[in-house]
Amino acid sequence: MSKIAVATDSNSGITQEQAKEYGVHVIPMPFFIDGETYYEGVNLTQEQFYEKLEGNAEISTSMPAVGDVTDFWDKLLQEYDEVVYIPMSSGLSSSCETAIMLSQDYEGKVQVVNNQRISVTQKQSVLDAVELAKKGMNAEQIKEYLEKVKFDSSIYIMLDTLYYLKKGGRITPAAAALGTLLKLKPVLQIQGEKLDAFAKARTVKQAKSIMLDAMAKDFKERFQAEDGTGMHLFIAYTKDIEPAIEFREMLKEHYPNLEIEIDPLSLSISCHIGPGALAIACSKSLPE
Repeated sequence: MSKIAVATDSNSGITQEQAKEYGVHVIPMPFFIDGETYYEGVNLTQEQFYEKLEGNAEISTSMPAVGDVTDFWDKLLQEYDEVVYIPMSSGLSSSCETAIMLSQDYEGKVQVVNNQRISVTQKQSVLDAVELAKKGMNAEQIKEYLEKVKFDSSIYIMLDTLYYLKKGGRITPAAAALGTLLKLKPVLQIQGEKLDAFAKARTVKQAKSIMLDAMAKDFKERFQAEDGTGMHLFIAYTKDIEPAIEFREMLKEHYPNLEIEIDPLSLSISCHIGPGALAIACSKSLPE
């Protein structure tokens, strides 16, 4: 049986410490902040990131340098027979396509998974890959499985502010001004590929209700799991964990049989949506 390394990028939200605990490998994503390069989880913590973001620093995301990716794989292949590499969704970054192109030089030893995930759902794909490897699947079989089930996940995100979407050019200044005036709390969604508008709420309470209803509908109609059986459920947040803890109590009333994990949203999403965001996400469990 092949010895398989499961690898991902820090967009999964998996820290370097957690990677050791899970038995996986994480390449840190680079950020350019006021002209300097930082690496998520290496010399850039969540706290430092939000301090710079709220201090109005110029922040942009990037993808790992080609040489860093191939060096990362080469090092793994000194110890393992094959690598399963799960980068962030190709709909949100070109790093996935770049990795697929680079993997062609590895004669099948590196399998790049394009399963359209980000943050907590990407993290779950990584953990699923570990379990599939334990069950005896090789790297290619794991890739095929994860790509087959790529749309078996959902994320809904409530924004606290439109400022960062405006700053990043994702909405017009006029739309941001109107939204701020009306105190709107937009709800965005990721159903695979891209971050899209989903609904507009006037209050945090209404936004939470919209996200809960959307998830309940997904459970019932998309996943045939009305009570949550066979699903993973997550809450994610930017900067402040307290609202996430409160939201989990609300969710527990609806899904008392599910363990609900709380994780920070990956910084690549956070820099576009800002602090104070709250998300609910799910992905289908591996079959027994």
